Amino acid sequence: MTPLRQRMIEEMRIRDYSERTISAYVSAVYRLAAFYHQSPDKLGREEIRTFLVDLVEEKQVAWSYYKQVLAALRYLYRHVLHRGEVVEDIRGPRSKKMLPIVLSVEEVARFFKAIPSLKHRTILMLSYGAGLRVGEAVRVRLSDLDRQRKVLRVSQGKGKKDRYTILSPSLLEMLDRYCWAARPTDTLFTTGSTGRPITASTVQRVCKQAQQDAGIEKTITPHTLRHSFATHLLEAGTNLRVIQVLLGHASPRTTAIYTHVSTDLIGKVVSPLDDLPNV
Repeated sequence: MTPLRQRMIEEMRIRDYSERTISAYVSAVYRLAAFYHQSPDKLGREEIRTFLVDLVEEKQVAWSYYKQVLAALRYLYRHVLHRGEVVEDIRGPRSKKMLPIVLSVEEVARFFKAIPSLKHRTILMLSYGAGLRVGEAVRVRLSDLDRQRKVLRVSQGKGKKDRYTILSPSLLEMLDRYCWAARPTDTLFTTGSTGRPITASTVQRVCKQAQQDAGIEKTITPHTLRHSFATHLLEAGTNLRVIQVLLGHASPRTTAIYTHVSTDLIGKVVSPLDDLPNV
C-alpha cells in the first residue's frame, strides 16, 4: 500500500466514513493513478480534467459512477493533499429528476407469491412491510424486533443513524413463522453454508427472478419495495412527516417525491375543468 493511499484511508476513518465509502473512494483514486501511471499528487488540473473526459466520452461510465469518482477526487485534493484549487472549477453533471418505480398493491401480492423460498420471501416482505433499504434488511437481528411496542429498530442505517419503523401484525406473524423454521440465533437472514448474513446482491437476484416469474413488466429491485411502502402509506392517508421518520430521510424534500408518484392521489384531484359551467 502506498503512503498516499494509507494516508487517505486514515483521514477518512478519522472522519468516520463507512468502509464502503472508503473502498469506493480508494478505488476511484487508484483508477486515476493507473490512467497516468503515476501518483495523483504529481497531477494538476488539466490532467484531472482529461481523466474525467475519458470516463465520460471513452469509457461511457454511468453518471452515478462519474459523480462518485468526482467526489473521491475532491476529497483527495482538498482534505488529503490540501490542493483544493486542482478540483475547484470541476463541476458534476446536473442531476436528472427521475420518479421512482412503484408497484400497485396487486403487483406486490403477485410478486411475493412468485418467491418459493421462505427466507427470501420473508426478507423482501420485511423490506416492503417496514420500508427498509436492502442493506438494512440483511442486517436485522432478533434483538431488533420489539414485539410489545410493535416496532423494528433499524441500527446504523444510512448516515449512521438509528431509527424505529413499524412492525405490523402481519409482518410479525411472517417473521415468527420464519424464525420457527430457520432457528436464527442472532442475525435473521444468513447463508446456509457460511452462516454469514445474506448479501444484498443475492436479494437483488431474487427480486429479478420473482419479477420475471410473476410476469410483471416493471423493473423491481429491493428499493422498489421501499418506494412502494412509502407511496402506499401516503395513499392510505399517512402524514408525510411520519413517512419521513419511518424511511429515515434527513430532509422532508426527499420524502415529498412520493406526492409526485402517487397516481391514486393524483386521480382524486378535481380538475378545474370540471367546475366550469356547461360550455
